[in-house]
Amino acid sequence: MKIIEKNILAQRDRSRVVRMRVEAADIAARCLPGQFVVLMASERGERIPLTIVEHDKTSIVIIFQEVGASTRILGDMAVGESLFSLAGPLGRPTPIEKYGKVIVAGGGVGIAEAYPVIKAFKEAGNIVIAFLGARDKNHLILRKEIEALADRVYISTDNGSAGKKGLVGDLLYALLREDSNYQLVYCVGPLPMMKAVAAITKPYNIKTLVCLNAIMLDGTGMCGSCRLTVNKEIRFCCVDGPDFDAQQVDFDELFSRHKRFSGQEKIAADIIPRSCKCANDK
Repeated sequence: MKIIEKNILAQRDRSRVVRMRVEAADIAARCLPGQFVVLMASERGERIPLTIVEHDKTSIVIIFQEVGASTRILGDMAVGESLFSLAGPLGRPTPIEKYGKVIVAGGGVGIAEAYPVIKAFKEAGNIVIAFLGARDKNHLILRKEIEALADRVYISTDNGSAGKKGLVGDLLYALLREDSNYQLVYCVGPLPMMKAVAAITKPYNIKTLVCLNAIMLDGTGMCGSCRLTVNKEIRFCCVDGPDFDAQQVDFDELFSRHKRFSGQEKIAADIIPRSCKCANDK
């Protein structure tokens, strides 16, 4: 579980988007698009669920944003250091097949989670239209990689520094008004974005999947932390997902549960100092 590559994809203030390649031959041999791992950077650290972005025969790639204390500690680890634990592949793979015309929308660091799905849909013979949204052009990760895969790419940024100024939902709404002949929409990003996409596609009756990021602990369905309501039934994001039918998700409940540790997370982030090692990261 040694870190063999590391680079910073984006940075603003104390928050960075970090790409790491980690030795994990057993996981790499079995993982499929949409699956994730749960890792611990240190023995006393939290368990962090992260999508497997890429893999080869002996390693996997993860991409994450430093949001709280645990992701900051992980981000400060250097090439050559080893993770305390790494479990996976977990979750149900994204259902990849030849649908026809597919839209994949990724927002923020969710673009990293959209990337392996775009690649898989394209390899399955689909026409893939990608929507990428970010805070600004500096946080628009994996743009070149996705442009090399997708048939068309639409970009939006909050400040208009790349693509159109505004939200992914605005671009999707405009596209579907002109052409709604799509067999699938797949969306991953911030919860407000996924809720908005679900509302936009509903009138067109387009099958829409959202990759949800409910708060997980053990990642195997035993703790119940990541429970959510789908089609009025309790589901667990870690074992029943992370992909769900967007029209059946109770987003209001998910919003509420997503905020339940925000106070503790802020305290932890304030007391964990930034390691000086990050000054040498490239």
